[in-house]
Amino acid sequence: MTAGPQTSSSAASYGPPVGYSVGRPDEFSWITRPHDPGEPARHVAELSEVMDFAHLRGNMWRYEPGAKGRRHRHAVQEETFVVLAGVLTMYVGEPATRIEIPVGGVVRVDPETPLQTVNHGEEDLLVWASGYPPEAENAELLESAV
Repeated sequence: MTAGPQTSSSAASYGPPVGYSVGRPDEFSWITRPHDPGEPARHVAELSEVMDFAHLRGNMWRYEPGAKGRRHRHAVQEETFVVLAGVLTMYVGEPATRIEIPVGGVVRVDPETPLQTVNHGEEDLLVWASGYPPEAENAELLESAV
């Protein structure tokens, strides 16, 4: 992965250096999240530190068919999800309302809003998830909506 400040020679000729980070999917380090035996897994590529994000938290998530995340809510962090492959099913609010987000779709969830992400599809689900402002504490875990 190409991370940290990078300088383009053409940019240096015309102005201040341009800082950027590049993350390529074949270079991601996927971490399998805890799950029960026989339960489909979720995998996360934690990119916040690798990409040197200064103002948000960002992860790439891969859900196997049938995998579900933990229902939770963040005190101050707004979360945004972009579906890159598959269909994301999200349960939001109290009581939980089911919404489905197709490839290319985006959903934003306010702080304090309960949410749970699920892959009800038959293929892997790939989602970019970002949060702002990044919280130092873990989210409050809630009873599953599914």
